[in-house]
Amino acid sequence: MAYKCELGNGQEVYIENQGLQTVVTLASGGPGQQQQASTGFQTGKWTVPPTLLRTATGVILRIESEQGQSFVQLQAGGISTISGTPALGDAEVLSLQQVETRQSQGMPPIEPMKPMEPMKPMEPMKPMEPMKPMKMGNMEMNMNPMQMRMGNMSMQMGSSSSATPGKRFCPQCGAAVTPSDRFCSSCGYQL
Repeated sequence: MAYKCELGNGQEVYIENQGLQTVVTLASGGPGQQQQASTGFQTGKWTVPPTLLRTATGVILRIESEQGQSFVQLQAGGISTISGTPALGDAEVLSLQQVETRQSQGMPPIEPMKPMEPMKPMEPMKPMEPMKPMKMGNMEMNMNPMQMRMGNMSMQMGSSSSATPGKRFCPQCGAAVTPSDRFCSSCGYQL
């Protein structure tokens, strides 16, 4: 036995009893895209057709079988069983349409998805190669330490073991100054 129901918003549910298992397939789609999730549950052979109920929290499928009642929650995020009996007092019964089973249509039964193998850890990234100095006209830029020169102006951030010890620059104009200078000889800025 198999049943289907249009849930609205491009969603459709297909329910089939395959021996002792109930297979629920939730399909949704729109123009150019189609998604499908299928899950199987051990419910036993159905004694009556399933019932589909719309509640405030989603759609619930009730299965009555030789093993008793089973409830399945259908949501956009997936299909899951419900332990116990949910409150169905104000639930709307949805119309199920009986359809041919996949096997009677010559198609294999839907197998529940198997869990995916865990992903292998990512390999660490290789360090970046140091940037080569860039030159454009009278502008020159180095990255380690950060240095930029344009004409007679110069700017440096950080330090490098290859930097000349004691070499400093005016924070105002970038001209070279010595540690003993109190004023910049280029712009007069007080150091």
